[in-house]
Amino acid sequence: MATKNPFDPELVRELAGLISETDLTEIEVEKGDLRIRVARQITQAVHAPAPVPAPAPATSAPVEARPDPAPVPALNPKDHPGMVPSPMVGTAYRRASPDAKPFIEIGQHVETGDKLLLVEAMKTFNDIVAPHAGTVTAILFEDGQPVEYGEPLLIIE
Repeated sequence: MATKNPFDPELVRELAGLISETDLTEIEVEKGDLRIRVARQITQAVHAPAPVPAPAPATSAPVEARPDPAPVPALNPKDHPGMVPSPMVGTAYRRASPDAKPFIEIGQHVETGDKLLLVEAMKTFNDIVAPHAGTVTAILFEDGQPVEYGEPLLIIE
């Protein structure tokens, strides 16, 4: 007698369809001992603010056209020396609760050991602390976003 496989590929297809049709990043369904989690990997680009052009000087002399400077290549966050990676797979949170203020903001100075964020894994909230002192220059995740091991979370310079 063949045992019935509890895995339902049609259910996974339906869940994947729901994710692609909505702004959801993950769906988890649990029924008895069966648990199915379908997640979408979110990639987030880090953009530096565009420089503000200086006003042209008030002069009656003709202005000489200058070529645009060569573009500066953007530094990959993974290669940045101040990058703080996720130490585990889980869900990253910027605040202790939805109505609490964030642990950190861009431009904030932090000391070694200061709490930066929480990563929830297996229903346990883990404090992520500053590995060194400096100023937070980039936050690379959204509150409540799933993160992978080693994924850049923020940059401290």
